[in-house]
Order: sequence, then structure tokens, then C-alpha cells
Amino acid sequence: MNQPNFSRRPDLGARIRVSFEFFPPKTAEMEAKLWNTVKRLEPLEPHFVSVTYGAGGSTRERTLRIISRIIAETGLAPAAHLTCVDASRAEVDEVIASFLQAGVTRFVALRGDPSAGVGAAYEPHPNGYTNGAELTAALQRQGATDISVSAYPEKHPESPDFATDIDMLKRKVDAGATRAITQFFFENDDYEGYVERARKAGVYIPIVPGILPIENFRQVANFAGRTGATIPAWVAQRFEGLEEDRQTHALVSAAVAAEQVLDLIERGVEDFHFYTMNRAELSFAICHLIGIRSAEAASVQSAAAAA
Repeated sequence: MNQPNFSRRPDLGARIRVSFEFFPPKTAEMEAKLWNTVKRLEPLEPHFVSVTYGAGGSTRERTLRIISRIIAETGLAPAAHLTCVDASRAEVDEVIASFLQAGVTRFVALRGDPSAGVGAAYEPHPNGYTNGAELTAALQRQGATDISVSAYPEKHPESPDFATDIDMLKRKVDAGATRAITQFFFENDDYEGYVERARKAGVYIPIVPGILPIENFRQVANFAGRTGATIPAWVAQRFEGLEEDRQTHALVSAAVAAEQVLDLIERGVEDFHFYTMNRAELSFAICHLIGIRSAEAASVQSAAAAA
């Protein structure tokens, strides 16, 4: 990855849009921590925030509850994740209707991982939507106005080649997708190459890079190995010997992600999606580094500059 130029224009933060991803908590304690994260990130005025959805609707009620609370208690625009794993078309349509009734018009449409876990063979429900393109079309038919879909800079692990992978992305766009959000990656050249392939294939919707601040390197490395993402040697070297040094680990994580984002900005990218893992600290720090501040903080900064 090219080294970023840290001498940035002062209006950089005003040009960049960010979004944040959360997942439904399993316990009351985890929900309290999630809500602290939501409130911490809300002043940054993200473009939207998304809440994930378990295979076969396993988190349906929790996802809807969190989204409903976001609508009721914040000024954030929530997007509901939705998958078609282990569910009939009728069941998925019912879920779509329940979200729309709750006031949700933004969705993240995903085929979803097999219920047996990442790496297992995917088996579509005999009466269900078979892929993300069919799910996207169902969302558009029922009134969704903003539909994000997935994209894979290193191609989906089930795709035999990039041509097949890009063809599926194009099918999702033709079905109504308004944005693609990528799986996390660490080599910006991979992202740039993927976007070039998509544009050559006639895909012109925004392809938003998914940024994963590394909360736990071992866990991220393990997950990457199961999903086809690559951990470059230079990233692994940054975290060597930090397994028990959480403070330094966090500092390195923020630096690695900020470098990646700043390099992408230099390449012309202005939208970023952060996988927060329900923690605010790293995503907040990265946003601060690239110039995204709360209105209050920006006002203080302007006053100090004028003094």
C-alpha cells in the first residue's frame, strides 16, 4: 500500500461520508455496550448505520428492536441487513414488510453464509430466494428505496473467477441495488482493481470500501482465512508481539486503518463503511484522524483557529 500524504486539505472531513455497522447483542450487558457505541458515534453524523441479521432470521427480533430504538432515540438513518438463508420467499417477504412498517426503507441485501457456518456448501431454501440479486429485486418490489449489496475485492470465495463475481454484482445492480459495500480488505490495490473491473462491466453504482479496524488480530486473521480475505505480511508484522499488550494493539490498529483510509482518499474515494464490532473507540479515532468531527468539536476547532 502506498504511504499516505498526511498534509491534507482542511475541508477533507466535510467531503468524506462514513457509515457504521453494528450487530444485534445477545445479552442486556452487550446491548448496553452497543448503545454506548451508538451514542458515541452519533455526533459524527454518519450517512447511515446498519444492523446485521442472523442466518434464517435468528436475530430477526433483536435486529428489529435495535433498529426501532435507533429510529426512536437518535437522528441516525438505520439500514436493516437481510439474508435469504433457510427461509422461504413468503417468510422473507414478511420480514421485509415488518421492517418497512417500522419505518425502515434502507436495506443491506445479502445472500448470507450457510447456516452450517462459513466454508460449508450453500444450499438455497427450496422455496426461497437463491441469491442476493433475487433478494434485491424483492426489496425493490416492496418499496425499499436504498439497497446496499455486497462486493468482494478479492472475489467471493465461491466464485471461480472475477468475471463470474462481477457478473453477480451486475445482476444485483440490474435488480435495483443502489450501492455496494465491500468485504474488508487491506491491500488498496485489490480494491482499486476490483472497481476498475466493475466499471468496465458497466457497473456504476458507488462501491464503498468496507474498513475493519482490527480489535483482535488473531480473530481477524482466523476470520479472513475462512472468508477468502488476505492478511498481508506487512499487516501481520505490525501486530507481532502485541497479543497481551492491548493498549499498543489499539494504537497500531488505529494507525493501520487510518493509513488505509487516507491512501484511499488520495485515490479519490469519499465514502467508507466501518465494521465497528459494536465498539466505538477505533472507528471514532480513525474518523478524527481523517477530519470527521462532531458539530460541537468542529465549532471549537474553528473558534480556536480564529483566535
